[in-house]
Amino acid sequence: MAETAVSLVIENLIPLLVQEARLLKGVHDKVAGIKDELQIIQSFLKDADARVEQENMSNVEKTWVKQIREEAYHIEDTLDEYILHLAKGPLGPRQHFHFVQKFFQFTKKLRARHVIASKIQDININLQKKKEMAVNYRFNTIEQGGLSNNARSVTWYDPRVASLFIEEAEVVGIESHRDKLINWLVEGPSNRTMISVVGIGGVGKTTLVKKVYENKKVVAHFNCHAWITVSQSYKKEDLFRDMIKQFYKAKKEFAPKEIDKMEEINLIEELRQYLDEQRYIIVADDLWDTDFLECLKVALPNNGKGSGIVITTRNEDVAPSHNESSSCYVHKQLPLPSDKALELFYKKVFQHEEDNCPYELVELSCKIVERCEGLPLAIVVIGGLLSSKDKVVSEWGKLHDSLSLELETNSRLRSIPKILSLSYHDLPYYLKACFLYLGMFPEDYSINCARLVRLWIAEGFVREKKGITLEELAQGYLNQLIHRSLVQVVEFDKVGKNRFCRVHDMLREVILSRSEELNFCLVSIQNYSSFDKIARRLSVMNNVNTPLQSISNSQTRSIFIFGLDKVPDSFFTTCFANFKLMKTMDFEGAPIDYIPKEVGNLLHLRYLSLRDTKVKMLPKSIGKLHYLETLDLKRSLVSELPAEISRLHKLRYLAAYIEDRDVEFNIDSLRAVKIPSGIGRLQSLQKLSKIEANNNALITELGSLGQLRKLEISKLKRENGTALCTVLQTMSHLQSLRIRATSEEEVLELQSMSSPPPLLQTLTLSGRLEKFPEWILKLNSIARIGLNWSKLMEDPLKVLQALPNLMDLRVHGGYGGEQLHIEGGSFQKLKILGLFYLGGLNRLIIDEGALPLLEKLAITECPQLKEVPPGIHHLKSLKNLAFKEMPTEFVLSLQPDKGPDFGKVKHIPFVTFWYRTQGENYEGYELGDSELLERLQS
Repeated sequence: MAETAVSLVIENLIPLLVQEARLLKGVHDKVAGIKDELQIIQSFLKDADARVEQENMSNVEKTWVKQIREEAYHIEDTLDEYILHLAKGPLGPRQHFHFVQKFFQFTKKLRARHVIASKIQDININLQKKKEMAVNYRFNTIEQGGLSNNARSVTWYDPRVASLFIEEAEVVGIESHRDKLINWLVEGPSNRTMISVVGIGGVGKTTLVKKVYENKKVVAHFNCHAWITVSQSYKKEDLFRDMIKQFYKAKKEFAPKEIDKMEEINLIEELRQYLDEQRYIIVADDLWDTDFLECLKVALPNNGKGSGIVITTRNEDVAPSHNESSSCYVHKQLPLPSDKALELFYKKVFQHEEDNCPYELVELSCKIVERCEGLPLAIVVIGGLLSSKDKVVSEWGKLHDSLSLELETNSRLRSIPKILSLSYHDLPYYLKACFLYLGMFPEDYSINCARLVRLWIAEGFVREKKGITLEELAQGYLNQLIHRSLVQVVEFDKVGKNRFCRVHDMLREVILSRSEELNFCLVSIQNYSSFDKIARRLSVMNNVNTPLQSISNSQTRSIFIFGLDKVPDSFFTTCFANFKLMKTMDFEGAPIDYIPKEVGNLLHLRYLSLRDTKVKMLPKSIGKLHYLETLDLKRSLVSELPAEISRLHKLRYLAAYIEDRDVEFNIDSLRAVKIPSGIGRLQSLQKLSKIEANNNALITELGSLGQLRKLEISKLKRENGTALCTVLQTMSHLQSLRIRATSEEEVLELQSMSSPPPLLQTLTLSGRLEKFPEWILKLNSIARIGLNWSKLMEDPLKVLQALPNLMDLRVHGGYGGEQLHIEGGSFQKLKILGLFYLGGLNRLIIDEGALPLLEKLAITECPQLKEVPPGIHHLKSLKNLAFKEMPTEFVLSLQPDKGPDFGKVKHIPFVTFWYRTQGENYEGYELGDSELLERLQS
């Protein structure tokens, strides 16, 4: 992780050397020297990190790594302070004493250069000494180990070994998964079957596969078996030899002695020859990369005998998917559900006792199991520890309350973080900081993926790559963490993209422990003793008892606030007065109602979120934040942006609106903010929402924003439509567009666009459409369309059904006709269809062959619709059918036994009916619910 700190400094030095050469005049060569020294030191640090993983590092090396990390931070601070110093303009009115001011500014910069030159000289000397020390101690040679040979050799019990010998009676919650895997192997085709079992460390992958491997059906079906454990450090030759020896041993024969001296090629030939006529099953347990798997597929012949290869891995990217071949299967092993987790816990704790869990320990048992979040590894290890303790509340309560500390210090529990840490150590360096950053969020917190991506960018974790945006790169980083089973997706958006994510509580304990050790971040929780430790990042949460005003560490670069009832004014002032080198300030949901003008002093600030706060206005000094990339004002009380906002030339994300409800149409109404003229200068903007654009001058300025990916416009008048169409044709990168008229009666004049944005994926139009915009038919990439208040008289579905990639369609009061017809073969990719407030609709026809992938159909307040759509029984993928405020006759016709239309919907898993109770509150009923029938008949 020290290498990561150094890497980030190098990444920041390179643009500094290029872009700030004028400011660094006189010290440019010295800064370049620092970069060169750091690049050499990086190689030492990579191997040092590897020895940390092996617990084979001496105290001298640990001290050296710590010093290098602190030196990297010192370099970053020194250069940032220098830039901050030079950026401060001269004091006093500009119209007077201009020459004197210019002279003082010049001498001030000379003094600053002298100071920075002196500091950089010291840094260079220190780095050279550190490099010489590393060379002298040969830190970069893991095999020789340097002074590491004197380090204490640490042995620890790996409970994964025990998973190979678990009795059938001890296994919980895998029966259905086991049978599925057995069926894939035994009932599979003659081609070789490849099965990948994927999941987080400790989730029970090895246990599951072992029970499959030992099953009588599998043993009888295959005449050749081998199990190899790959792990992170392996030698292909040794694994191939092990397989060959297992084959011979199964036949009670001795393997040829010459295989011990064979090279890789010869071993592969031996394997292929031996297995050519065999129906074999090979298990490769704990696979970390694709290199060995590709080699294994070459070594094992696809001989048409119905053989099988089974792998377990934490990384989904390693697993061949069903898309690659119909004989490739992926099983994602998930944590146990709460009931099965508790069952496993009781089995482990009370394994030698006849009695069940004592009543007084039931609540504590549930709390302890809840902390494990269904992870069998944690349940078994903690349960094993408690089985040896007295079965009393005080003893169990003590473990529960101090579990975080026990995981680090208790030798019987240390295997849990040790095993989970293997995934962290396997990460490439550019992902380690991203992973540790997840510790900044509270336990069980659902993290907005877009927010996380922007924070990583602001922190400098995402390295630029030609031809791809930083946001796309960062999203790729997140996907890698998800595929490595280190991050869980909590919620997807309507088209299947990650929307919210979280980290498993046990992994979070690993993150917090590692972060504190590395001074990466400091997370304050309730009863935390103090903030006297140095950390680059600070997360304050849960109404800490420590006086927040005591926090004054000038090295802090990031601050988060979660769940506080009150933020003391003294602490708030400190944030803006002392933390001059701050990069990110995330106050989302914090109880604050203003931002002081001192915010303008934070020159290095890249990320500022006031989302869900009561802040009403921004100070004019906001215009001094020349490095600001993200300004998030969603659902704050800011209604107008200051003119100085146009100076923020590096701003990439600007979101500002207040969320209301449109009662009549039951849709979200996002009240926009007023944008000053000059918005066209913000040419780095990628997201702009939600702005009032009811004059052509402002709309014309939008044409300068060539990098926009998302645009939301409100209060559009009919006379602004042509100007907007002209501007939209220039936005070649635009992916999401939302346009809202001044009212539901205002016409959206959007006919004059001949070449719409080619990459558009989301389109929402809120306003009357006298005619359906023909350019929508050219949107081959469009995935989501919403038509609100359109009041079209021609069936819009006939026009939209040909769009090849449309997945989500919502029509709110968008059609005034009596009939909608979905023709056979149409909407081939649509998954969600919503028809809301169509007052004249009395018939919906669905032809056979239409909507083959539709999963959800929602119909709201269509009072003239008398029967469920004919043809709905053709929708084999439909899982959710929802009706809201529909006529009594219609709803009764669908009920079991009595309803004539029940047969049309009985194949759908979830059919629900919603009725308004009070205001915007609704109550839902399932098909056949007795309370629903009472309501309808009353």
